[in-house]
Amino acid sequence: MARILQQHRNQVRIIGGTHRGRKLTFPTAEGLRPTADSVRERLFNWLGQDLTGMAVLDLFAGSGVMGLEAASRRAETVTLIEKNRLVAQAIKNNLEQLNFNQVELIYTDAQNFLATNSRQFDIIFLDPPYQWRQWPDLMQALVPHLRPQAHIYLESNTLPTLPTGWQILREGKSGISRFELLTYCKPEAP
Repeated sequence: MARILQQHRNQVRIIGGTHRGRKLTFPTAEGLRPTADSVRERLFNWLGQDLTGMAVLDLFAGSGVMGLEAASRRAETVTLIEKNRLVAQAIKNNLEQLNFNQVELIYTDAQNFLATNSRQFDIIFLDPPYQWRQWPDLMQALVPHLRPQAHIYLESNTLPTLPTGWQILREGKSGISRFELLTYCKPEAP
């Protein structure tokens, strides 16, 4: 019985788009907790159901469900960043079954990716493990990676104080999770 419960707990499904209803499996790993279906539904209502032409970055991929949800909703490119080798392998296995050609999985950590890559994105998902606290550095490192009018989804149990230039467009909560949809407006020079 415990094995069945464990297996069920480590599945999440894509809730919309071309792959709606497809189940993803993921291993148990410290800090990995997929975003709830109801929260993803609200987020994609905010972003729009069709992401055609959008470049998406899931900076703390975990189960991969956020990025794969975007791919299912026709995002042009989706980049998944995951530093846990076991978790990255599970994402790779799910990708092979789903046949998403526009998804790239990169095995590295968030800060390393941002420091060594110059790509820009329309949508960035930020859902690190709850104990993660390097928000000021991360928010500054994101700025060069943002296309005009980019949207950033941030989820945690405690949301950071946002530096100058960041604007909250929408916000919500579900259980202990708090989440915000942000945009960045370059501060005007004095």
